[in-house]
Amino acid sequence: MLSIFNDFFIAFCINFILIFLFYRVPVMTKGGWISAGILGTILWVCLSWQGWLSVVTYLLLGSLVTKIGYKFKNQIGIAEKRGGRRGPENVWGSAATGMFFAILFKLNMANLVLLKIGFAASFAAKLADTFGSEIGKRYGTNTYLITSFKKVKRGTEGGISLEGTLASLLGSICMSLFMMFFSIINSKNILFIVSISGLIATIFESIIGAQFQTKYKLSNELVNAIQTSISSIIAIFISIFYYSLSN
Repeated sequence: MLSIFNDFFIAFCINFILIFLFYRVPVMTKGGWISAGILGTILWVCLSWQGWLSVVTYLLLGSLVTKIGYKFKNQIGIAEKRGGRRGPENVWGSAATGMFFAILFKLNMANLVLLKIGFAASFAAKLADTFGSEIGKRYGTNTYLITSFKKVKRGTEGGISLEGTLASLLGSICMSLFMMFFSIINSKNILFIVSISGLIATIFESIIGAQFQTKYKLSNELVNAIQTSISSIIAIFISIFYYSLSN
């Protein structure tokens, strides 16, 4: 118990100091920074600095790609609100699934390798979604509704483009590489599984956006949580199959 308390205290101090130093950087709202601090503290306690730094990397890459072509996207009304700054709803919508797996890992409630794979896959999917959405909205030549392939306007829920899809794959691979660099995942085969799972989940997210989001008034944050959960589940099941073949 004392060890956990010490971990929380150290994690809280680190996150507090960093947020105090960088909160003026326009990547998050005040509420977003507070949420990021809470999330960062939990992840540090559960997955040490590797889990914490992997999510910091996700937040930085996601914020940077949001700024690409922001002026153009803003002019046609499809840019992220608040100048692209993330609020608490964005933080938790993106990270709830990953935090769930991190807590299970800390509690030693299942196969630890698979829990880390689920954690990695959730953020691979989210960065894939961010890359695909932001780059697709700016550079997508033609946008089609994923369920009918009818041509639609940029920014339409469920709309996909070749450029955006390739960007999604890039985002998923990029996040998976960082997860491997930080030793969250530990082999090239698992990197491939996590990367593909992130892309597949992003395609599912587009289908959800096209078919259900407006009809059932689903929030973007709920859809994000569903997407990251799908990615984690796919990655875990493929990994179980892979490990069974390996043994």
